[in-house]
Amino acid sequence: MSAHVDFLLEKFSSTLRMIYLGCFLLLCGLTHVMASYPIWWSLAVGHQYSSLGTQPILCGSIPGLVPKQLRFCRNYVEIMPSVAEGVKIGIQECQHQFRGRRWNCTTVNDNLAIFGPVLDKATRESAFVHAIASAGVAFAVTRACADGSATICGCDTRHKGPPGEGWKWGGCSEDVDFGSMVSREFADARENRPDARSAMNRHNNEAGRMSLNDNMFLKCKCHGLSGSCEVKTCWWSQPDFRVIGDYMKDKYDSASEMVVEKHKESRGWVETLRPKYNYFKPPTERDLVYYESSPNFCDPNPETGSFGTRDRICNLTSHGIDGCDLLCCGRGHNTRTEKRKEKCHCIFHWCCYVICQECVRVYDVHTCK
Repeated sequence: MSAHVDFLLEKFSSTLRMIYLGCFLLLCGLTHVMASYPIWWSLAVGHQYSSLGTQPILCGSIPGLVPKQLRFCRNYVEIMPSVAEGVKIGIQECQHQFRGRRWNCTTVNDNLAIFGPVLDKATRESAFVHAIASAGVAFAVTRACADGSATICGCDTRHKGPPGEGWKWGGCSEDVDFGSMVSREFADARENRPDARSAMNRHNNEAGRMSLNDNMFLKCKCHGLSGSCEVKTCWWSQPDFRVIGDYMKDKYDSASEMVVEKHKESRGWVETLRPKYNYFKPPTERDLVYYESSPNFCDPNPETGSFGTRDRICNLTSHGIDGCDLLCCGRGHNTRTEKRKEKCHCIFHWCCYVICQECVRVYDVHTCK
């Protein structure tokens, strides 16, 4: 009887240890994700984003906020919808820029880590996503201030230089400095660890924000009888966000590979980054940096977050990365025909409408094997 009781106690103790171990591993995994991943980006997708216009934001319900971000949210809750909108347009721009590449900036449904494990590594892709998201936040907040939807901010009254010949300052110059400040205070709040990944994220976040300053332009409007332009007023405006996306995609293509160095400071060991190759021009504050190689994204891999390229549409005539040879990773491609209804033979009638016929056209669609 005693031996049987001892056996049961040992079995129970073993089971309890396994439960503790499972909980420990789960907690460690969650802690790792929380420490290395901007989970608050999930505010820009799913039901949380769709409810922004109809329900007040509850800062405590936003996942992954560090204390500084939580304080910022509560103090400036009015501009939090713009923060979410900024991440949203950053994600959309990422998906546009990478639409023809093996990794196409796919987001994962029902996952706080909205890009899956792809951003766990310090790759070029991580560099781009952090930069475009930070730029998106600065862009959306700046635009909200200028159009009056946010009342705690407004136009930039600090004109940069005297007016030019034939025009004067007017309108509402967009205050990109304020938008960048909000992005810096919020997006960088979690990047205060003394490790290489935080240093990389801070650098790329700032590079994204600086892209807005670099692409601001003078927008002008004529005033006078019949548009005679007797008086012309001008103001500083942000470009279309597509311009920022194109600019940052160039930075992605020319990103600088770095190596991690450790040195001791008064607060302990600190990791910093330096260029891996001395014969290349060192990166500036406007360039993207990374220090880990990207996977090839050819095949599905749950560890790297790669979805592979099977069934992706490829361009048969292209010799670039969107071409069937490179996008399909040498596996070949399938071809099918699709019939599409399109407007055709359109005629303009005075005044003022257009009548079109409907035509059926046949297209070849090529997909990766």
